[in-house]
Amino acid sequence: MFAILKLLLLSISSQLNADQGFDVRRHLCSVTRYDVAKDMANTSAVAANNIPNGCTPIHVNLVARHGTRSPNKKRMRELDKLASHLGELIREAEEQNLSLEKVPLWLRGWKSPWRGKLKGGELIRKGEEELYNLGIRIRERFSELFDEEYHPDVYPIKATQVPRASASAVAFGMGLLSEKGGLGPAQHRAFAVTSEIPASDIILRFHDCCGNYKDFKKRQEPAVDKLKEPVLDEITSALVSRYGLKFTRQDTATLWSLCKQEASVLDITDRACGLFSPSEVALLEWADDLELFILKGYGNSINYRMGVPLLEDVVQSMEQAIEANEEKHPPGSYEKARLRFAHAETVVPFTCLLGLFLEGSEFQKIQREEPLELPPKPPQSRNWRGSIVAPFAGNNMLVLHSCPANSASKYFVQVLHNEQPIPMTGCNGSDFCPFEEFKEKIVAPHLKHDYDSVCTAKLEEPEQKPASSKLSQLFRCLLSLQNDDTRSTKDGL
Repeated sequence: MFAILKLLLLSISSQLNADQGFDVRRHLCSVTRYDVAKDMANTSAVAANNIPNGCTPIHVNLVARHGTRSPNKKRMRELDKLASHLGELIREAEEQNLSLEKVPLWLRGWKSPWRGKLKGGELIRKGEEELYNLGIRIRERFSELFDEEYHPDVYPIKATQVPRASASAVAFGMGLLSEKGGLGPAQHRAFAVTSEIPASDIILRFHDCCGNYKDFKKRQEPAVDKLKEPVLDEITSALVSRYGLKFTRQDTATLWSLCKQEASVLDITDRACGLFSPSEVALLEWADDLELFILKGYGNSINYRMGVPLLEDVVQSMEQAIEANEEKHPPGSYEKARLRFAHAETVVPFTCLLGLFLEGSEFQKIQREEPLELPPKPPQSRNWRGSIVAPFAGNNMLVLHSCPANSASKYFVQVLHNEQPIPMTGCNGSDFCPFEEFKEKIVAPHLKHDYDSVCTAKLEEPEQKPASSKLSQLFRCLLSLQNDDTRSTKDGL
């Protein structure tokens, strides 16, 4: 009997220690802050940073998501409804003379921290710091690329017209060019951030104008909700039993959303997040990862095929850098970095186009446009985690290296995800790939799809098409955006 009791106590102690070491901030899918995410990379999935001697970087492409932001208007309305419903649940329990001993004190009379706000979704101070510090680190890491006098043609900075993305570009530029000017005590300098109008931005906001993608997403969202229902129902039942309140499935979903916002934006982890056990958090995170996978990632080829214009832009910039290097163009006459700031709907498809976070057989499947298996349910491990794939300020950098001593290939591409070298399955698991091999094995299979063929709505009548494909694209985009006032309603944006 004593031995059994001892084993039981050891088991409980072990579980308590595991729970105490659990950090919910590492499990928030695409609402994860960058400072948490960038140190989370699975060491087994990160390649060693082995740049051969004699190789020097000659160009950098950056595709980054905006930094941490406040909840958008849709989320704030949901939280206001939650506050109202929690009040109803408390009153109902009191009227029935039910004990409230198990109900956390903070839930009684709780109001949303964002109540009364009329606007949302803006970059917050933490988000500014994420991009500012990223700019400093990139300048220090690639000092030989950023040693020239700033010129917008040498270091173009591009962003979407969504304020949190353009503000992220500004914060990054302030870090990148800090102490490079003469403005104020911090010696700032002015720099340019350029944007395309939403109706024609098929490089950074391709999802906005892709009619077929919007149709696919609209059809799939109910199915995704169905996939998530068993998780929400299981956890709702546990919450009802644990706290004695008649929570609904919607309450559970909104409480999880509140947990993510509190932990990411406010650094509060002992309120809404404290309602859930670590195993429940793992399930909720997995459900979010499924949604990201199906609607933005490898779940369907249209999710990333529509990002081909961005991939082409990246490759073109590297080819121009190689030409400038071969022809020995004078300093200041050619581009050294192309720096882009957008959204999860940009970074996730671009990550998929590069074939990151895949096993070998999975890479072959996406090349053949075959569907992949969904990320496995906990406790099984998985490569696809939104907290790593697309956290706030998450980014992919493609660094072009010149290796003149290499007889087989003079130019190589290194991919960094959240500043860490990451293996490319399409390049035999290496993070340092010959440029021609990168183009042949990773890029070329995608180029059989142009944006127009991927995104053109099938219901268009031929006689209604403008003669110019550019005009056609613009016309469709304007129609698509005319009634689309929900572009900022998802956590991933």
